[in-house]
Amino acid sequence: MTTAKDLFLLAIDRNQPVGQGDLSLTLAGAELIDLINADAAAVDGDRIVPGGPSALDDRFMREAASGLTRQAPYERIEDWLWRRGRDLSAAYQAALEESGELTPQRGRRLSFLSESLKPVDTPAHRHAADRWREREPVLTALAAIVGIDDERSDDEAGLDDEAVTSVLATVHDAVMELEAVRQRRTIENAAFTNLWRGP
Repeated sequence: MTTAKDLFLLAIDRNQPVGQGDLSLTLAGAELIDLINADAAAVDGDRIVPGGPSALDDRFMREAASGLTRQAPYERIEDWLWRRGRDLSAAYQAALEESGELTPQRGRRLSFLSESLKPVDTPAHRHAADRWREREPVLTALAAIVGIDDERSDDEAGLDDEAVTSVLATVHDAVMELEAVRQRRTIENAAFTNLWRGP
């Protein structure tokens, strides 16, 4: 079980509209936090320092670890999030569908899903639900960043790891940057349309 997989299942379970880019960036952050907890990576300032060999039994985690830059000055957290996060939510969706952990259901609202899906009752789904009920701090913080947690209080306890806090802050900034790009494009498109319409 990984935080990224738990977050993806939570996103579907909560049935709230989530942007594919937002979720992809947040999934990349979740993977990095799990790599840090597995000693497969560390954070030095705003850089990701690869750790020693770790027994990672999840395919996505192995891919994330193998994609770490292993030469100084190493990669900035923000740059890694954008690189690793490219189409990551679609990759998780495909993997979970292939493993039979997602099933079609009409009426779901996740905006990036071409076909509405719901989680199957599996040990992985129950694990994600348990972490959510227990208000596990990292999962709760990631959910808040991607906009699928409408219950989180500002004084959420348990985020006392400096590296994890740094990753969460960088994920938040990246999601905000993506939203700013969306808004800028909307304004530019509206201005272009008005230009062609004329006075």
